[in-house]
Amino acid sequence: MSHRCLAAVFTVIVGVALSAIPAAAQTAPRTPWGQPDLGGVWDFRTITPLQRPPAQAGKEFLTAEEAANLERAAADRNIDLANREARRTEVTQSVDRGEEGAPGFYNNFWLDGGTTSTGRTSLIIDPPNGRIPPLTPEAQRVVDARREYLSEHPADSWSDRNTSDRCIVGFNAGPPITPLGYNQNLQVFQTPDHVVLVTEMVHTTRVVPLDGRSSLSDDIRLWSGDSRGHWEGDTLVVETANFRDERRWIPLGSAPAGTGSSANMTLVERFTRVDADTLEYEFTVTDPETWTAPWTAQQPMRRNDLTLFEYACHEG
Repeated sequence: MSHRCLAAVFTVIVGVALSAIPAAAQTAPRTPWGQPDLGGVWDFRTITPLQRPPAQAGKEFLTAEEAANLERAAADRNIDLANREARRTEVTQSVDRGEEGAPGFYNNFWLDGGTTSTGRTSLIIDPPNGRIPPLTPEAQRVVDARREYLSEHPADSWSDRNTSDRCIVGFNAGPPITPLGYNQNLQVFQTPDHVVLVTEMVHTTRVVPLDGRSSLSDDIRLWSGDSRGHWEGDTLVVETANFRDERRWIPLGSAPAGTGSSANMTLVERFTRVDADTLEYEFTVTDPETWTAPWTAQQPMRRNDLTLFEYACHEG
């Protein structure tokens, strides 16, 4: 067995073992003022999909062997694509899918989806089926109309492109934060009365007050919403509302094309320092104008000893 295979199996075994250790037995660092220390750079790459694949319906967790096989396959795919002879890109049915499993847009070298599994079949933990709830009838009508329009007018103006294309917010930066593509790191800065959340992609920065101040009035709308935080025991809870209507947050890679959240989406994020190297991240999306029910996803973020890289994004 290669060193890479052994490492993949070891990762899963350690992950399973840690999950069995009572929380009280694991030591999470604290700040000088006594709060759990969330500071640092946190890597949220994972090969676990946001939604549970239909082939794994009814199955919440992978076996250690299944997780190791998926991790080995992800690592082997990266090696195979890196070693493959250079060739011209062929026209395919989608810009996102190239020939023989390669990405369609640019070289696989630039992608960094990670090679580790969370051990679950999906990041979504509620609903229990691990799937994003259906769209409401009105949201489906809006999606269908949007798709029909874009088929004829994909880029008549800047307003036809989404906020990621326009470099306003990163497509994995959220909020909520969902793994996708590359530059998948979150840096957290912390004071007694503020937490600052900085995502590596597009360097989206949220300054979250913890001092109990009131939220902004409803007529003030922000690209990343208006966030307020508080502590529930050792968990930082961040509640966000007042999103701009143009934001249209999309669970890319999971939701049907044309899907986007409404301006009235509300978000609850929970950050829990599990141990020295793990920050558990959980979010619940509530948007009755878009989805028929709230839904929740959860994943561990791993400590990254590197600093954030500069991410230069330029519209057009």
